[in-house]
Amino acid sequence: MAYRKLGRNTGQRRAMLRSMATALLENGRIETTEPKAKELRGIVEKMITLGKQGDLAARRQALAYLLDEDVVKDLFDNIGKKYAERQGGYTRIIKAGVRRGDAAPMVIVELV
Repeated sequence: MAYRKLGRNTGQRRAMLRSMATALLENGRIETTEPKAKELRGIVEKMITLGKQGDLAARRQALAYLLDEDVVKDLFDNIGKKYAERQGGYTRIIKAGVRRGDAAPMVIVELV
């Protein structure tokens, strides 16, 4: 299987991942369930790679996906330069126990 469906239809899943990627790049860390974090990791890595490229086409691609223009500006001005020497592996997933209501495995996703 190429991706996880996460119990949602396509539009809901894309909207959730877009908002989660925007929140992670804005705050530096978020807490979510493990399957969502594993799906989010690849998206955020691609966004940071666009930030490292720094050209106009990459900026437009990031603006088309992320929800906040200020996050895109920060991605290209700060985050892309911070990871300029790093060859991937920009995110870290730390297990944080289980959620009390349904025992879903919770994790913290953060930028390295």
